[in-house]
Amino acid sequence: MSTHISAFRPVPRTGVIFVTTEATKLGFSPQDPDWCNLGQGQPETGPLPGAPARMESVPIGSDDQEYAPVAGLWELREAIADLYNRMFRRGLGSKYSAENVCISGGGRAALTRAAASLGQINLGHFLPDYTAYEELLDVFGNFAAIPILLEGDRGYSFSVGDLRLEILGRGLSALLLSNPCNPTGKHIRGGDLAAWVRTARELDCAILLDEFYSHYVYYPEREGDESPDLAASAMESAARYVEDVDKDPILIFDGLTKNWRYPGWRVTWTVGPKSVIEAVSSAGSFLDGGGSKPMQRAACALLTPEHVRAETAAIHTSFTRKRKLAIERLRAMGVTIDAEPEGTFYVWGSVEDLPASIADGQSFFRAALEHKVICVPGEFFDVNPGKRRTGRASRFRHHIRFSFGPSEETLIKAFDRLAAMVAAAK
Repeated sequence: MSTHISAFRPVPRTGVIFVTTEATKLGFSPQDPDWCNLGQGQPETGPLPGAPARMESVPIGSDDQEYAPVAGLWELREAIADLYNRMFRRGLGSKYSAENVCISGGGRAALTRAAASLGQINLGHFLPDYTAYEELLDVFGNFAAIPILLEGDRGYSFSVGDLRLEILGRGLSALLLSNPCNPTGKHIRGGDLAAWVRTARELDCAILLDEFYSHYVYYPEREGDESPDLAASAMESAARYVEDVDKDPILIFDGLTKNWRYPGWRVTWTVGPKSVIEAVSSAGSFLDGGGSKPMQRAACALLTPEHVRAETAAIHTSFTRKRKLAIERLRAMGVTIDAEPEGTFYVWGSVEDLPASIADGQSFFRAALEHKVICVPGEFFDVNPGKRRTGRASRFRHHIRFSFGPSEETLIKAFDRLAAMVAAAK
């Protein structure tokens, strides 16, 4: 039995950590091939057909034993700025430079630096959205977190008109969101994303965009076209629609974690106006001290447009197939999908119409563990900083997030087990 130390508060686990901890109590190990982890927040990291060779060793020089600059290695910051300019800003007069980029040791570190740099403002966030936002939005006292509800019967859509009303009506100075959205897979793209950037500029509302899934973008109407050119064009970023990189209030977060399939490297970045980058870099000096120097140096080789296009084409081919598999198998067992994912590698589904014993997220999750399948109950994505919304059940208590990040072989095994579980419960 653990002893409570009065100086410390209980700190909740994020959804993925919670479910893997519960699975571990039943014998789960990431190295055990008999377990199927549909709760994982990472893509498969091995070779994919057509993808560049995986980097499996990193040289470490004598100067790599020293700290990296808190803002990151200059050559990596230059490489990232050049990638954004070449991929998204051709023909535009305003270009990103190394001073528009800050490196951090993981996506949560990047987001934490940004949160620590915000003033006494109203910051909007969506429901549902990424589970880690909950503690992030609670731990800093400067800003007030304002929830914005998205509705399944609208396909989790949120128009630019809705955006204007929220900014003006709630006095928002900033808005945080994942795009594509984790967990729903909803994606703001093309003209809609351009309108969001334009609105942020006109109303002086900073938009903090978590773009960690921006290479996992699907166009079902183009199914069958797996050309590298199509896959590259499917990459989307708000950087494409920024007019002035130092004036538009757009902050972009990305990294090697998802889009390059190197989550263990913990190399991520923030791209935005120089004045904001200075602030988040300063925040890093007291929050985390900076990332790994040898991993940052090695990352430079992965940031050429040629490498990115080839990797994204391979992701597009493999994950489009897995997306279709996941949607078909889940629907066949009776899971309701409000909106098919336009991005990410998740399917967000309701189990409310399944047999009563497994008709809510927690019950389904617990039953699935008995079959060595892990998934994440939807209530974890009901972002509730400080647990201020109390006394009522979560709007997403019947939902589950299913990851199709694992290999196709693992997915088939998992869906076979879940289908048998549902059939046995009837």
